Amino acid sequence: MASDLITNLDNASFDATISSSTVPVLVDFWATWCGPCKQIGPVLDQLAVEMNGLVKITKVDVDTNQALAQKLGVNSIPALFLFKNGVVVDKMVGARPKGDIAAFIRKHSDAPA
Repeated sequence: MASDLITNLDNASFDATISSSTVPVLVDFWATWCGPCKQIGPVLDQLAVEMNGLVKITKVDVDTNQALAQKLGVNSIPALFLFKNGVVVDKMVGARPKGDIAAFIRKHSDAPA
C-alpha cells in the first residue's frame, strides 16, 4: 500500500513541486514493469512516514513522463534524485536497502543520523 505522504509528479507538476519545497525532495524515477522499483516502494513508504517534515518523497513514472526522465538523464531505474533548493544535489541508482536510502536522504537534510 502506497503512503499518502508520497506525491506522484508528472511533466506539468515537477518543476513547481521541486522549486517550491522548503525541505529536500527525493524523486524516485520508476516504472510499473520494474522489479527493483517495486522492491524499494515499501521502503520509500516507510521513510515517508519516518522522515515526514524532513524530506518530501515523490515518484515519477518514466513511461508516462519520458521527456522529464530524458531531460534529467535518467538511464537506469530505479533512480533516486535528491533535490535541495530546486537543484539536484545527489543521485542513487538501483535498489538499495532502507538504511542506505535513509543515509542518502540524511546526508542532505536536517534528519538526525
